[in-house]
Order: sequence, then C-alpha cells, then structure tokens
Amino acid sequence: MIISLLHEVSSYFTNIGALEALGLIFGLLCVYFLIKENILTWPCGIIYVFLSFVVFWQSQLYGDFLLHIIFLILNIYGWYAWIKGKNTTGQQLSVTKNSSKENILQLLVTALGILFFAQLLIRIPNWIDGMAPASLPYWDSTTSVLSVTAIWLTTIKKIDNWYYWFVVDILAVGIYYHKELYFYSLLYFIYIFLAIAGYLAWRKSMISKQHI
Repeated sequence: MIISLLHEVSSYFTNIGALEALGLIFGLLCVYFLIKENILTWPCGIIYVFLSFVVFWQSQLYGDFLLHIIFLILNIYGWYAWIKGKNTTGQQLSVTKNSSKENILQLLVTALGILFFAQLLIRIPNWIDGMAPASLPYWDSTTSVLSVTAIWLTTIKKIDNWYYWFVVDILAVGIYYHKELYFYSLLYFIYIFLAIAGYLAWRKSMISKQHI
C-alpha cells in the first residue's frame, strides 16, 4: 500500500502543472513567513489564494472555493492589521493568547458555522443549473470553517490559531488525497509539522516579550 501511494504521488508530481507548482511554492512561503512573524506572509497568501481558486472549482470543493474568497479578504485585512499595529506602537504587533471565555465562544461559533455551511454546500448545486453536487460537504465544511477561525486569529496574532491549523491540516491531508489532489495532500502534510513549529516559535516570542 505504501509503495503504491508513493508511486501515485511520484507520478502526479512528475506531471504537475505550473499552476499547482506555484501554489505549492507560495503556500509554503506563506506559512514560513507566518512562523517568522514576517509580514510577507500576507502577499504570499494572497497569491496562493488566487492560484487555488481554479483547482478547487474544478474539483467541486465549493466550500474550499468560497473559503478562499474569505481568505482573500482576511489576507488583505491581516496585511493591514500587522502594518497598522507596527506603526501605531512603534513595534511589531505582539503575539498574545485567548482567554478561556474567548476560546469557548469561538469554538461554539465555529461548530455552528460548520453545521450551517455544510447545509449550504448541499443546497447550492440545486440553485444553479448544471452545477455538480458538492463533494464531501460535511468534511469540506469542517475544514473551511475551522480555517476561517484560524486565519482570523492569525490576523490578530493569537497563538491559538495554530491549534485550529493543526486540526485543519490533518483533516485536509485525507480529504485532498481522497480527491486525488496529491499536491494539496502533500502540502497539508507538511503543514502539520509547520503548525507545530509555528506554535513553538510563537510561544517563544510571546514569552520573551512578556519578560521585557
């Protein structure tokens, strides 16, 4: 099974298109700069979003497609928020963490969002003639809504964002492999380890600034 998996992935990447190759590059750059708390994470994220639009639409992952529209908006906002935070204080926007109350509220809103968005994904094809049924609507909704929560927390530099990204990354590996999107499956597999590295880096940054 492992040999078969490696063969399929190898064959896929041998014939990878330019669009997906660029998506891989900018997707990794986006997370790399995020771990470093570098503002370049946002322009890289915007490029990655545009490259992803076509892939998700063709794969009928409408949740991911709609998610990336929201991602585009939040990437622009995050870019603005990080610049504004730096200009206002004279220092880089600091990493902080949520209170228990904030975490509970965000989890509740996220759970409700998952249920609502899944139903929306199921019904959208009935409203548009010729549109194929949504693929894996509940799984798609879960990763989509968790990602929205994660990127929102990222824009305001809450360390809690890495918890959400970790869960999203694990789920996405299976979903994209099932859809034969091996490029995205590999990308999110790498993201799992980057999420761990990101959490540790942000935690170190947060602790160091608390002692200043």
